[in-house]
Amino acid sequence: MNGPVVYIIDDDASYLRAVSRFLRAAGFQVVIHTSAVEFLTDLKPEAAGCVITDLQMPGMDGMALQAALHQAGSLLPIVFLTGHGNIPASVQAMRHGAEDFLTKQARKEDLIAAVNRALSRNEQAIAEHERQRALRARFALLTDREMEVLQHVLSGELNKQIAADLGIHERTVKLHRTAITTKLRVHSVAELARLVQEAGLFPHLWQSVPSRGQPTPPDFPKGQ
Repeated sequence: MNGPVVYIIDDDASYLRAVSRFLRAAGFQVVIHTSAVEFLTDLKPEAAGCVITDLQMPGMDGMALQAALHQAGSLLPIVFLTGHGNIPASVQAMRHGAEDFLTKQARKEDLIAAVNRALSRNEQAIAEHERQRALRARFALLTDREMEVLQHVLSGELNKQIAADLGIHERTVKLHRTAITTKLRVHSVAELARLVQEAGLFPHLWQSVPSRGQPTPPDFPKGQ
């Protein structure tokens, strides 16, 4: 199938057919499964869309499915649609990232709204995942030594300090800095710092001053 898919999981075959017919009539692509295990077995890593699942099912229940998807790093949001809803279960589901928690008696409009929100959330998550992948691919171009120099640069050290810390010549530090900016296509340390933060690298550098935020490292000094 092309495009996002609404995966519906329910051990009640008649209800499963009814919901799938309704959502297909509303314009969604739908794939149905009678168990969470069956769904996970067939699920492709690149799957896009969302999951509608019953809460209480034989074998793996909805909560266990949610945990399994999270552990697998899946980007598929979950909408719980159950005939046995209760406040503790709904709170737990939402805390663990569920898009919504509806009973099977919910209005059709509410279900469609929840599915649309879940699909939109998945689209945004996929876009962010691709952006992160592209960023990390740029950093993968750096050598181990360049990554070392990068951390020192972001800590605000001057070339002579970096050279002393790493036991290399200051001229070598300059060459590494040039290679870093060329490979990452940046022109300032401030721009470099933003790129590193967006890529999720060196988190310790940004957590060292939690109350005021990490100060911006000095720009590339001229003549260093």
